[in-house]
Amino acid sequence: MAAMLKQCQMGKSGKPRLMILGCGDIGVRIIRLLRGRFRIFAVTRQADRIAELRAAGAIPIVADLDQPRSLARLARLASIVVHLAPPQSDGVADQRTRNLINILPSQASMVYMSTTGVYGDCDGAMVEETRALNPQNARAKRRVDAEQVLRGWARRSGSRLAILRVPGIYAAERLPIERLKKRIPALQEQDDVYTNHIHADDLARIVVSALTRGAPCRVYHAADDSFLKMGAYFDAVAREFNLPLPPRLPRAELKSQVSPMLWSFMSESRRIDNQRIKSELGVRLRYPTVAEALSQLHPEGV
Repeated sequence: MAAMLKQCQMGKSGKPRLMILGCGDIGVRIIRLLRGRFRIFAVTRQADRIAELRAAGAIPIVADLDQPRSLARLARLASIVVHLAPPQSDGVADQRTRNLINILPSQASMVYMSTTGVYGDCDGAMVEETRALNPQNARAKRRVDAEQVLRGWARRSGSRLAILRVPGIYAAERLPIERLKKRIPALQEQDDVYTNHIHADDLARIVVSALTRGAPCRVYHAADDSFLKMGAYFDAVAREFNLPLPPRLPRAELKSQVSPMLWSFMSESRRIDNQRIKSELGVRLRYPTVAEALSQLHPEGV
């Protein structure tokens, strides 16, 4: 933390200034962890979220990474940055990240939230951070592009960058309750894929740890200890909240009944190793497994 504070900008309050891009649910959780320690600027493109972000403890700023002119007010605003904004929804290059780096100061510190989807299908293998990237859809290719752009920016500007590769995020309000109520089918056991998870609160805490302890241009898996197949995850949620188990179908039959995005998740299987966040960032997960978390979550409308 001390090394980071030496190079960061200070506001009038004497607190270091932190800017969160794409400040949605995870951003608000980060604000709640860091308010009082930082002067936090929360960037959103939705003007109707100003009151929510201010109440959380941040200074809201309306700007759009798709509109470079709107970013001028962010230039040199803060030298500690949490980049949570996803790429745009088309193409294989992340133009939003390109627009962002054009206004960032030199010698900044950034945590970027990427995705474990950059590895593609690993046939259920255990995946460490050193595994070669193999993105298999445009969404994952945009994330790989963003990582590469940010690495180049960090080298040129003398900045510190930590990349978090994140699997499926869940919380009480982020469970597949409606999916289960609609009885959307899952893959039968022999066709099913391994998925990986992280509770939203733990993810926010990992971001904070990466800000203060992350090594330069280092990748970290922000995942819990669970190794669940997708259908087993749906079953666990259903059993916990007394919902019907999803019907199971063979892969060939299921494709026509789910969205293209869900099908892409059902086409990739991997188990994410999370030892680096523990050994290097000192993370202790509040919810080490999905099973432990579900017994404590109480979603509305169930």
